[in-house]
Amino acid sequence: MIGVYIRPESMTVEQYRAADEKLRAAGVSEEGMLMHTCFSEGENLAVFDVWESQEAFEAFGEKLMPIVQAVGIVMTPPMFVEMIDYDVR
Repeated sequence: MIGVYIRPESMTVEQYRAADEKLRAAGVSEEGMLMHTCFSEGENLAVFDVWESQEAFEAFGEKLMPIVQAVGIVMTPPMFVEMIDYDVR
């Protein structure tokens, strides 16, 4: 299980919502995603997800990248962290 921290160079609320709509309209599977969060970090948004594996995230990322580029989100490489514990209450 891994945590994925994504801090784009630029991502607005409008861009995030547009990308989310396009992902859903395209029927992109989020298989392997256990948790997704999007939050404000200064003037931009950032994302922290928990995935079953890095491979599951990378399979999703292949479909995600053209969509985020189409809505003008400027991505940076994600940071991966091994999850020691994951507990939802």
